[in-house]
Amino acid sequence: MGENIWGRPKSPINTRAYGPGQHGQRRKNKVSDFGLQLRAKQKLKGYYGNLTEKQFSRTYEEAARRKGNSSENLIALLESRLDAIVYRAKFTPTVFSARQFVNHGHVMVNGSRVNIASYRVKPGDIVSVRERSRNMALVLEALQLTEREWPDYIEVDAKAMTAKYIRTPELAEVPYPVKMEPNLVVEFYAS
Repeated sequence: MGENIWGRPKSPINTRAYGPGQHGQRRKNKVSDFGLQLRAKQKLKGYYGNLTEKQFSRTYEEAARRKGNSSENLIALLESRLDAIVYRAKFTPTVFSARQFVNHGHVMVNGSRVNIASYRVKPGDIVSVRERSRNMALVLEALQLTEREWPDYIEVDAKAMTAKYIRTPELAEVPYPVKMEPNLVVEFYAS
């Protein structure tokens, strides 16, 4: 992507502004409208971890079906995924580890174990780390990280390792480290 989309301090993008390899420093050509839309889609899809193209396009179709702004709906649907909530609550250090953490059965929603990363959390649901998993080094280290804060739409109790999903967020509320353009994603799928 050419950008540090997760905002990690140790990203190689932070040290050099060009791509890797022998041809990384050559001049860039002007990007077409399609190229801009594709890059915006890939950036948004990549930010949420190991989403497949099929999962992402189905999420877009669901967002387009709902009433209101499609780009706002898309962000709301992506942010209500269980792996995104686990990442935002700082139970894991990365979005990739959040998906694996959920898949391995370390997470409970409203008291019952859920191991599907794409599970859609509803406002008012309580996401918690299982009792047996609370002493894992991954979880304890992630809660100590200071590079990201808890967003307003999630209420986190770090001691009890629970997070309550209060409401669906708007685009401006989601703490992306880089500028995301869901309107270009909507244009990509609309054409």
